[in-house]
Amino acid sequence: MNAPDKSPTLSDGVVHWMINGTRGERFIDNIFAEMCNRLQQAGIPLKRATFHVLIHHPQWLGARFMWADGMREAEIALVDFDVRGRSEYIGSSANEIQEGATEVRENLERDPALGRKHALYDEMRAKGLTDYVAWPLYHTLGKQHLVTFATDRPGGFDEAHIVALKNVLPVLALVSEIRVKNRLARTLLETYVGAHAGELILAGATRRGTGTTVRAAIMICDLRDFTKISDNWPRDDVIDLLNDYFDAMSEPIARHGGEILKFIGDGLLAIFPLSDPSACANLLHAVTEARDAMAALNARNNGTGRAPLNYGIGVHVGDVMYGNIGSSSRLDFTVIGPAVNMASRLEALTKQVGRPVLLSRDFAELVQPKFQLERIGKYEVRGFSDPIELFAF
Repeated sequence: MNAPDKSPTLSDGVVHWMINGTRGERFIDNIFAEMCNRLQQAGIPLKRATFHVLIHHPQWLGARFMWADGMREAEIALVDFDVRGRSEYIGSSANEIQEGATEVRENLERDPALGRKHALYDEMRAKGLTDYVAWPLYHTLGKQHLVTFATDRPGGFDEAHIVALKNVLPVLALVSEIRVKNRLARTLLETYVGAHAGELILAGATRRGTGTTVRAAIMICDLRDFTKISDNWPRDDVIDLLNDYFDAMSEPIARHGGEILKFIGDGLLAIFPLSDPSACANLLHAVTEARDAMAALNARNNGTGRAPLNYGIGVHVGDVMYGNIGSSSRLDFTVIGPAVNMASRLEALTKQVGRPVLLSRDFAELVQPKFQLERIGKYEVRGFSDPIELFAF
């Protein structure tokens, strides 16, 4: 991008505010909306603006922030990975800039037959907009995003308006990159270690051996016969199966306030901290929904000739050490302690007992009589001296 023009422009005050007045603002959508309102106040006839950013997220390709005249906050829309194959993208300004255009300018007052053919331009004409311009916005290491501006001024933007809008681009790139990367760091941590652990890590909990004691309900889940499945199924089918299985198990856990700390092959470890008085009940609600989701998944798989998937869940409650464990240069933010070991042993016992969900007596006492549990009896548990009384759910 060329260096900004040093001569005074209508947006100089906006640029000064963006450099000096946005340090305390965490979210780029708020900065973008305020920037648009200030551009209006500076005499630029702005009626609509959008900012499109690519993000690293397991579900979304990007996000769009849209501001229109009179709005104090920008509207946020997430964009899925399939968008580039749809008509809303094909032939759009985003498409043109992705393919190398450095500017897309469309006179919306002229005969539509003479202009670009895309539904977006028809929509803007219908709203009385007269001129539209889009530019790439560059972040470091070749990362490219998109910003657009539109007006309803007769005759469109004049040259002074265009110069002023271009003047804000380098500063918008700087302030947005900081916020986008902050959001990226948070998203990646939420994706790989969970929301709560991610917050602790961002707050500075990165030293090996540091942690805290948390009282929690612990849930460990494992898929049955996975070795046999992975040996006999095509690789892509195995990956699809695991993803479907983890969706069935994980979404209810997250919905009911649990935190998945890790996936271990075909298993998962989750906790429900007892700081929430409903934690144990929430865990059982999550198990109930996961069981229903697995039944639905097996019904779908049965239609394709696949064998049903079986699983085991072990549940216990107790104190766990929650923090950083690992080598000097590679850490894992997880939980350890006898309570975790007990949950793991109960999960393994589901195969012997023939029940998919086993609960310890310590956990059962916290949810009865609200939940009807079946007493199974006492069983020897490896690593524990006394037999453990078990309950099925």
